[in-house]
Amino acid sequence: MGGHEKNYVQKALEDNWVSTAGPNLAGFEHDICQHTNARHAVVLSSATAAIHLALRLLGVQPGHKVICSTFTFVAAANPILYMGATPVFVESEANSWNMCPDTLREAIEDCMKSGEKPACIILVHLYGMPAKLKKIVAIAEEYDIPIIEDAAEALGSRYSGHQVGTFGRIGIFSFNGNKIITTSGGGALVTPDEETANQARFLANQAKEDAPHYQHSQLGYNYRLSNVSAGIGRGQIEVLEKRVQQRREIYNYYKANLESFGLEFLPEPKNCFSNRWLTTVLLHPETGKTPENLRLELEEHNIESRPLCKPMHLQPLYQQAAYYGDNLSGKLFERGLCLPSSSSLTEEELAKVVQVLKKVLPEVY
Repeated sequence: MGGHEKNYVQKALEDNWVSTAGPNLAGFEHDICQHTNARHAVVLSSATAAIHLALRLLGVQPGHKVICSTFTFVAAANPILYMGATPVFVESEANSWNMCPDTLREAIEDCMKSGEKPACIILVHLYGMPAKLKKIVAIAEEYDIPIIEDAAEALGSRYSGHQVGTFGRIGIFSFNGNKIITTSGGGALVTPDEETANQARFLANQAKEDAPHYQHSQLGYNYRLSNVSAGIGRGQIEVLEKRVQQRREIYNYYKANLESFGLEFLPEPKNCFSNRWLTTVLLHPETGKTPENLRLELEEHNIESRPLCKPMHLQPLYQQAAYYGDNLSGKLFERGLCLPSSSSLTEEELAKVVQVLKKVLPEVY
């Protein structure tokens, strides 16, 4: 916590604005727009809810094909199934670990050969690293396919100086408890289009129409963030730049101390500025370790680490889904680990992680 969260929350409690209405909601949406240069923001109960609404707002129907990054957390893909649509997973490229533009084009053209133009593209900025937006946006525009940017992990990350999540038709941010800032649980949808934002708020509030009684002509959802949680967000966003700086310093500390011990760090590609939400490493074969070996050895010292995301095309839930690529993300999953990266890590805790890793890994360079 940054310190000011309690002021916003206390004000909400004093004024009895504790549900899904109140001044913190509009205030937090304004703050998000100020920090991201998005034109409109709608705060919601989760980023998953935001993706679900985005698909609905873009007119995705049962049976439609939706292209999605395969190297991601399952929450990016599940809303496709909520809509009754069909996921088509596209592999990553090595520079950013995000969607490969060439493979994206292949998937689009293959879908169109069968007479099924994809309804939209869900593009993920994994671990806070921006994807190759220039090429991907150009391909999407060429085929007139809207992009939903899943920037759940990438608040504070920029491509060519602009916040990711603001390049597509709709952008998504997460404020879950493990993200770079939090509302305890929550998310946001951003868009350049005012009518899209208004419709998102309408659908997120059970599609309740303007009538003295409860009147509903459309299917809606209970997806609005609470005014109390939005108050936490208002305090959190005040320290966003500090949190980004802290995460980047954590990455630099690990890289400076561990690069010679058989750990490979992902550099920033050209035009990219990553918030370094999580510091990820790949283990060289010379270490003689697997990610699971290393995870368990760290756990013995009360240090939590985590494997990289298991790609969607390797998940049992999606084993029947179409997939395009060379299984790069599967190979990364077999070699990769996420190191402790919390903004609250102390210098002593970081030093302990490095000390333990140096003890269990051979110096190979």
